[in-house]
Amino acid sequence: MRVLVCGGAGYIGSHMVRELIRAGHTPVVFDNLSTGHHWALEAAFKGAAEKGLEPELITGDILNLGDVDDLFEKRPIDAVMHFSARSLVSESVLRPDLYYHGILVGSLNLLAAANQARVDKIIFSSTAAVYGTPEEMPIEESCPTQPITPYGQATKMVEMILEDYAQAHGLKSVALRYFNAAGADPGGDLGEEHQPETHLIPNVLKAILGQTPPLEIFGNDYPTPDGTPIRDYVFVGDVARAHLLALDFLDRQPRPGFSAFNIGSGRGFSVMEVMAAAERVTGQWVPYKFAHRRPGDPPVLVASAEKAKKELGWDPEVTSLDEIIRSAWNWFRQRAESPA
Repeated sequence: MRVLVCGGAGYIGSHMVRELIRAGHTPVVFDNLSTGHHWALEAAFKGAAEKGLEPELITGDILNLGDVDDLFEKRPIDAVMHFSARSLVSESVLRPDLYYHGILVGSLNLLAAANQARVDKIIFSSTAAVYGTPEEMPIEESCPTQPITPYGQATKMVEMILEDYAQAHGLKSVALRYFNAAGADPGGDLGEEHQPETHLIPNVLKAILGQTPPLEIFGNDYPTPDGTPIRDYVFVGDVARAHLLALDFLDRQPRPGFSAFNIGSGRGFSVMEVMAAAERVTGQWVPYKFAHRRPGDPPVLVASAEKAKKELGWDPEVTSLDEIIRSAWNWFRQRAESPA
């Protein structure tokens, strides 16, 4: 299958490209490289030739409908995986224009071009932010979606658009609502690198390596056992594998429709617990200081992944927080020794 991977040079996208190649699919990566990396694709493409596959990178902007139309006109595509979006919750509160425009216009361009090319399968990278501040834990897909940030609100709107496209155009789609994707490929050549970095585990490890000032913990007055926010961390390789299973799921569907699935471990860890795990893994102390809360951060977000287990056949293979952090630690040490 030829799978269009929009945003395939990014963190989760590049892990997805590698997983597609391992499964024998041909990824066609579409990325403007504003936040993605050439080195990530070079690593992800390894092994393709041995399988007789010819993955490619198409440089273009999802916000430019001409770029998207041209892509579909010139290449046969069987399915789409949509990773192209900004995803910084606190930034979205300060710059809602960037998020509503980027997420909605980009998604509408992609859907219009795919529909014109008669591509009827799409997997959308959604987020736990669509739930806002849930009243029940763990969060099930049936919980109300009441986002409290522009990022969550715009992502929820895309899910609504996908539902409407199923009715109007015969689209089969899945939204995978990620919780906190973390870790790195066990080979050590593919991992997480953002500028700026806002994710907790990379920032903990960078603080240990002395690459950044002491870690800032945003709030220690939440209604949690140690006062810091609790999040559900899921291994990035398991996130990529969920997309493969979602692709099989869409192939099996006899009729158009939309489905949403949580992708999380089902366990929550506070910021202080993540720091303690990092200290166990590295044998080093994490320098840190407390700061004010960030806007849009709920106290607790923990997934119920029972629906994904039942309907997709997905179950996280890496369930240990220490193991997730160990994979990221291996990656960051290698990058420190031989930066790309």
